[in-house]
Amino acid sequence: MHSQSPIIRRKSTRIMVGNVPIGDGAPIAVQSMTNTLTSDVEATVAQIKRIEAAGADIVRVSVPTMNDAEAFKIIKQQTSIPLVADIHFDYRIALKVAEYGADCLRINPGNIGKEERIRAVVDCARDKNIPIRIGVNGGSLERDIQEKYGEPTAAALLESAMRHVDILDRLNFDQFKVSVKASDVHLAVESYRLLAKEIAQPLHLGITEAGAFRAGAVKSAVGLGMLLNDGIGDTLRVSLAADPVEEIKVGFDILKSLRIRSRGINFIACPSCSRQEFDVISTVNELENRLEDVVTPMDVSIIGCVVNGPGEALVSDIGLAGGNKMSGFYEDGVRQKERLTNTELVDSLEAKIRARLANQVNKLNVKEL
Repeated sequence: MHSQSPIIRRKSTRIMVGNVPIGDGAPIAVQSMTNTLTSDVEATVAQIKRIEAAGADIVRVSVPTMNDAEAFKIIKQQTSIPLVADIHFDYRIALKVAEYGADCLRINPGNIGKEERIRAVVDCARDKNIPIRIGVNGGSLERDIQEKYGEPTAAALLESAMRHVDILDRLNFDQFKVSVKASDVHLAVESYRLLAKEIAQPLHLGITEAGAFRAGAVKSAVGLGMLLNDGIGDTLRVSLAADPVEEIKVGFDILKSLRIRSRGINFIACPSCSRQEFDVISTVNELENRLEDVVTPMDVSIIGCVVNGPGEALVSDIGLAGGNKMSGFYEDGVRQKERLTNTELVDSLEAKIRARLANQVNKLNVKEL
């Protein structure tokens, strides 16, 4: 029930990663990357499917060797989500995975050697209608740029990015997106802001090597939130030293908090205090676990007392305001006559939420008829 985000998106060109539109006002795509050995096809396919089930739009897979390229061929055949093949230096691997159906090539043109090699990759991408992602990283800048600036700076990341962009421009290839990631939040944000003024292509956002789950989620939320609030960003990845599924969840939580894109239930819950009439924390945690399969956007407020409960319920699809032994239940901002028993809240709320979802599906089916 909350209003849409007032953020005005940066205008950018449109590319397609498989069947996913990127840029030019398309929904901001959320992606992750496998951390299995690509040569272990079974494990990689299983992880891709788990990432997809969590809501990912795109998955990146590292392809460091020709043997991994052969594994990528099988992986692509056994999955349906668009796959970005991550390649460094060896242009022959890029040609091979393009042949095997990669939906995007993550390869920096300036790092693959002679002009004819670059042209071969670009011509192949053009022929197969595959976009390229230029990925600049503050930790792996070209040696001459490192020497020029002494340390990673926003100007250094911009110069590196534009060096690769210029190559693609010279080859008359405009189907690409660019990232300028850094582990330092301020450096990454400033780099993206500079780049956004220089090119019209879509930008892929990320705070690289952000860290373990909690610290990485916080750094990513701060950095990506600043950029998204500026209207910058067309795809994103939350880089965590954790299960890739968690990257997708945090990515959607960031977009949800800015009211840019919603997936699943947005729980609004109080931190709890001595006024609470039921255990708010355990109730919300259990509901999150039970309702992970829900993809339809919905705002559900769970407040432990009547101080803030009614106010939050007024702007939620479903709301609960804690009361003595029984709590007030709201739907679409309207208090219902029915009250919910505090000892059965999890079961009752899950049933109410699923009933609402089923009703929405039925209404859509009737409209289609």
